[in-house]
Amino acid sequence: MVCNTSPEHLGGYLYQAGVSMGIETAVHDVRLATEGPQWAIAAAWRLGRRPLKLGRYGKSLVERCAQFQPRLVLCVGFAPVSCKVLLGLKEMGIRVFNYLTDDPWNRGRHAPWFLRALPHYDHVFSPRRANLEDLKRHGCPAVSYLPFAYSEEMHLEDGWAERETVSGPDVVFVGGGDRDRIPFMTALIQANFNVRLYGGYWERFPETRKNAGGHLHPRDAARAIAEARIALCLVRRANRDGHCMRSFEIPAMGGCMLAESTAEHHNLFGEEGQAVLYFKDIPEMVQKGRWLLDHPEESRRLRAAAHRLVTSGGHTYRDRLRTMLEYSALRPDCAEPVPPQGVSRMPPRQTGC
Repeated sequence: MVCNTSPEHLGGYLYQAGVSMGIETAVHDVRLATEGPQWAIAAAWRLGRRPLKLGRYGKSLVERCAQFQPRLVLCVGFAPVSCKVLLGLKEMGIRVFNYLTDDPWNRGRHAPWFLRALPHYDHVFSPRRANLEDLKRHGCPAVSYLPFAYSEEMHLEDGWAERETVSGPDVVFVGGGDRDRIPFMTALIQANFNVRLYGGYWERFPETRKNAGGHLHPRDAARAIAEARIALCLVRRANRDGHCMRSFEIPAMGGCMLAESTAEHHNLFGEEGQAVLYFKDIPEMVQKGRWLLDHPEESRRLRAAAHRLVTSGGHTYRDRLRTMLEYSALRPDCAEPVPPQGVSRMPPRQTGC
């Protein structure tokens, strides 16, 4: 696995899943690609959003694979792996997948070197439907939709169902302080909700500075969400998200989720009031937030319904890893993978490195 295994990163959840499944798994830490002086790291980022040690990291990955001899290399997100390295791994008979956790066409994340590498992955999995056709047009030979999930080790919070009352704030939000999220939080604060915000950058905005709680370990985030009266779920607009990591984590943690209305959220949680409440705009968010505070019994019912739906629906990172491994299964008489039913192969577009 080419990923970051720190507790708050998705790569760590996939690694834990692999170990728990008994799969012989090794990690090549992506943080090795960005070690160095801060000025050099910043300069490399400004000049094409390029990891400082992209070349050295790729060489070390090839050497590691020569020693470990994996059947599959799974890269997570904007992994620091160039197209030349991908071609080298293929020459070694190794299949390389990418679980593309961010939108590569997000202007804030645009990295030309990564876009050049994308068509050289054997299979790209994306948790956003908005990227699927883009990836196919870009020349990726195989593309599949694969939603986010939750980690059984990190996101299940014991005891929340037995609580008669909650002791936390009215509203909790766990996620980055994107500029387009500030109006949502400002409206809640001005409507006298007790709001607590966890994640980066909230302290940078005067409207949310007093409500910023810094970063939380996932276990502490699970406790904070379970103890809050409402857990707000916003997708990331710059990523064209239909759902986000918190879409699965909040129900697993036992939170009462007030979710942004998207087609993917409706597909996952059903009609309004079945497991969550939805909002289309800021006034509706404030209105439904107030309704949840005034109806604690209904809030408890929604918590239980969403938790039951997510935890019984095959939505763990173990399930996601199992799906990706199914795509890597080989016929004994053929060097080409056997795609699951309904998945078509597209001829790769020839792209230069």
